Amino acid sequence: MAPQQLSAPSLRDDLVVSGEIHYWRLEPHEWADRLDQAVATGVTAIATYVPWLVHELPDGGFDFGERHPHLDLERYLGMCAERGLAVVARPGPFVMAELKNEGLGYSVLRAHPEIRCPGWDGVRKPETMIDYLHPAYLAAARRWYEAVVPLLAKHLAARGGPVVGVQLDNEIGMLPWVTNSPDLSDATVTDLVGRLVEAEGAAVVQARYAVGGSSFDVAAPETWAPALRSPNEEQVLALHRDLGRYTRGRYARYARTLAGWARELGVDERTPLLVNVHGCWGGRATMFPLGISQLSRTWSAEGAGTDVIPGSDLYIGDLTLDKLPGFWVSNAFLAATCAPGQPYGSLEFEVGSGDYGEALDISSGPEAGALKLQVALAQGSTVVNYYMLAGGRNPMLFEPVGDGNDRVAFTGERHGFAAPIDPEGRLAPWFAGTARATRAVRDQAALLRAARPETPPVALGFVPDHYMTEYRYPGSAREAAFVAELERFRGSGPREIMTRALVTGGYAPDAVDLADPGALARFGTGRVLALAPTPYLDGDLQERLVEWVRSGGRLLLSGPLPQHDLLGRPATALVDALGLEVGVRDESGLHAMTYAATPGRTPFVAPARVGSSPAWDGAEVAVGFAQPLVPPTGGTVLARLARSGEPCVVEVGLGSGTVVAAAADLPCLPQVWDALLGRLGAAPAVAVSSDARGLVVVPCAAPDGTQVVHVVNVAPWQAQAELERDGRPLLPAPLALPGRTGAWLVRRPGERYAEVAFLGGER
Repeated sequence: MAPQQLSAPSLRDDLVVSGEIHYWRLEPHEWADRLDQAVATGVTAIATYVPWLVHELPDGGFDFGERHPHLDLERYLGMCAERGLAVVARPGPFVMAELKNEGLGYSVLRAHPEIRCPGWDGVRKPETMIDYLHPAYLAAARRWYEAVVPLLAKHLAARGGPVVGVQLDNEIGMLPWVTNSPDLSDATVTDLVGRLVEAEGAAVVQARYAVGGSSFDVAAPETWAPALRSPNEEQVLALHRDLGRYTRGRYARYARTLAGWARELGVDERTPLLVNVHGCWGGRATMFPLGISQLSRTWSAEGAGTDVIPGSDLYIGDLTLDKLPGFWVSNAFLAATCAPGQPYGSLEFEVGSGDYGEALDISSGPEAGALKLQVALAQGSTVVNYYMLAGGRNPMLFEPVGDGNDRVAFTGERHGFAAPIDPEGRLAPWFAGTARATRAVRDQAALLRAARPETPPVALGFVPDHYMTEYRYPGSAREAAFVAELERFRGSGPREIMTRALVTGGYAPDAVDLADPGALARFGTGRVLALAPTPYLDGDLQERLVEWVRSGGRLLLSGPLPQHDLLGRPATALVDALGLEVGVRDESGLHAMTYAATPGRTPFVAPARVGSSPAWDGAEVAVGFAQPLVPPTGGTVLARLARSGEPCVVEVGLGSGTVVAAAADLPCLPQVWDALLGRLGAAPAVAVSSDARGLVVVPCAAPDGTQVVHVVNVAPWQAQAELERDGRPLLPAPLALPGRTGAWLVRRPGERYAEVAFLGGER
């Protein structure tokens, strides 16, 4: 079939909103209807997995429509092109999509059971965990790529077809995370230890792992895998760090291998490659940066290259004030790991009801998709793929496997029943709202792509090693306690309050990847860095922070101050440089709330007086924890423990810079955070006065001078907002936003601001 001619959008240069529709889950006579419905939605592209499992025949060959019409991929691509729809192809090898074997063909698993890797204590779990770099797996995956990639390459947009991007694998490393089963095969452990020896020397590795009665002997490779599959308490934190960092390098090498194949087999440099990132858990995005931590090197020069577009999987249901911090940092941290000008977005962007088990126990509101879409765009996302836009049915396997239903997937016959377009093609009640928001974005796509987020006054610090918690040895109490501390205090800080306060306070923070040794130098000293350091922060990063502050940096610390590195060793470079004495944490015994804390144990914090006035206007509050701090001479106490009078929030000068350390989970009150940031010289670019809290305001600017201000009311109540910039109101009257709605305002050079679009519920 000759490629269709299509003027396709560019994933690198345009704003693209696509919808996922799986051709192989529909009959060919249904394709036209679903694609026409996609056009009516307002999307400009279609995304689809192209699964190895589905196209593989029992004899090991592949069918692309020659025998089974529902697998005629080229016909489907042509029908997309006829409707002006671009295509993002996702050929795996892994695709997940609720498929058996996560989309791998049965042939490789039957012929090569050795690719399944043992994990902790040598146990091989039933899930499809494999050694990504095993020669037998790579040979089989190469054969699949040789079948599918040239077909896709014929239809690239660069050659007049609809295919504008090709995704490499899917959610690399997700299965080992969710099963807590790392690849500890003999080959992997041998490579890990060999690289450690090469980098640090045999004596250092021996001293690190030949402890606690372990049989590990760096001179005897046969001892390595047995010892590291069942680490003792003296080894476990070293293995936590070494295995985590090593695995990230393996994922980068795997992505680089796939990218090399894709280019070799016809996907030329004009067509971007994509990497899909996992990480949501329990309907929240709080955990999502774990996936960024795992995979950020895959879209770097070390991996598949900086021309790769990374995209998130965001499954959170409704965007509420509770879930806002996780959603925000997921986008901000993803952006922080990209090179300048490297696009990013979301490759699985939830727009369905969330009722994935047909239990009617979850139902997202009709405005959920629109709210999430606007916040993602405001944060700079330029590729958003609705997953799923339309459902379908799981076809039968070509040969029975005796697993209960012999279909390609484990979800039963119907799939995507929570989508805006159900498996039978019926429109869900929220379809109209999804389409209205999508068309509004499509109609302003050029402006929204050009108007990038302005540099905010505050950036969040991203420490990828803090999210290196995908594996923990089940038998280790020490590692369990270590991981619990990281999960409680990392990223957004305790109770996620720091990010929530910054985002709803108008600061619209971006982020800085602190794993990059040169990041602070590029960041400069003109903005505030807000960091949740956790009790564990490696010494080299602490020293970089100290030097940055000395040169004029302004640092806000939220949470316990670090006193150990990731190996559990004392590491106090930061507190030593600040001249702080750190006391024992006072705990309420409850991490999330304080109303049920142990009587008599709850710490209470009150603002201290600075000169003749309190540090902020507020009363004494109960907190989940507080850590006493004794500042050096010249330091300023900003808050104290009410019971003992000990300081727990202090300001300290260091060289030309300043640090505010808030060693307590302070409440999400604007007067508290405005006061702390004000002492560091930070204020929102757009000041917001509202009769209700919960507004997210993000100013953006285009190269031609056009300004766009996104205003999103995440709260369920109506808000009347007055917006000011440089002391002047943006609008002649307050902006009225009902609960859970959004709008964007536009000011072109020489004109006044005007409201251009309204998203979300009814007005």
